[in-house]
Amino acid sequence: MKVSKSRMMVVTALISGLASLGMGSASAADSTLILSGGNGVYNLGPITINGTASSAGVVKYMLGGQVITGCEAVATTTVTPFVAKCAWIPAAAGPAVLTGEFTPLDATLTKATSNTVKVTIGVPVQGVISPIHIYVDTILATGSTGALAPRFNGCAIMNEFLLGQTIVFRVYANNADQGGAVMDSSNTAKAYIEVAGVKDPITLAYGNHSGVAFWTGVLKTGAAPLYSTLGVINYKVTLIAKDSDTMKVLSTKLSAKKNADGTRVLDANGRTVYDRVTYYRTVSVSPALKGATGTWSSNFTQTSQLSLFAAPVAK
Repeated sequence: MKVSKSRMMVVTALISGLASLGMGSASAADSTLILSGGNGVYNLGPITINGTASSAGVVKYMLGGQVITGCEAVATTTVTPFVAKCAWIPAAAGPAVLTGEFTPLDATLTKATSNTVKVTIGVPVQGVISPIHIYVDTILATGSTGALAPRFNGCAIMNEFLLGQTIVFRVYANNADQGGAVMDSSNTAKAYIEVAGVKDPITLAYGNHSGVAFWTGVLKTGAAPLYSTLGVINYKVTLIAKDSDTMKVLSTKLSAKKNADGTRVLDANGRTVYDRVTYYRTVSVSPALKGATGTWSSNFTQTSQLSLFAAPVAK
């Protein structure tokens, strides 16, 4: 049977119209998943990663392409916004790449892959070295003039220096083996700084500086043979305690509570009320306690690292 060309065109147009109205072959709608969060401090409890989907379903969270244990299939809320939360405990500090995959409950909807979230899990900037705890800052030495002179205050803590300036490291340390005692020249065997690119360590000196005492070390910069490498200055501080035949031990004792006038606080029966408080007691040890070694390297972010720049050129 012959079909006229005009009738075939009408049928084709009708089928096309039905398809455009959704009455032809069905196609799944696109889903979306947006990740956020995931930033936190190492060893300070779970860190929350948020996944916001376009509909109800489950989210699989991944770290560096590997599924995060416990977050293999986290259900979203059932009403908008459709959020799924992953409680992530990082195994280490440092950079991490987080992604997610969303599977909707509605089978007519497509699955979705999230955006990539890059975070850096933090660590305490003072480090976690024990029993010696160290902190370091840097200032500009006095005596710089002209373009190298301090902009505001020569003793201001700063991390950016110009070639030709002299950098002063200020170091502060306490030793938990001795009840948190300040490390000074009487109880410290060695104190020095190792700077990348400098052959010999910089010896630290302990002394009085306008009424306050701390360790200092000096790095002169300028033309060779002085330090002249531009960019981040990588360094490590080391303090070694002297051996000791005594040490401080943390203990507790009962201490009578006092009123503002110094009299003892009494309970309803007229008896003294006590608090339990901590204190350090000194004990003898034999053989002698080996002096602990503490080290410190900067954990600051890149823009806060100690850095050396070329001096400005006069025009």
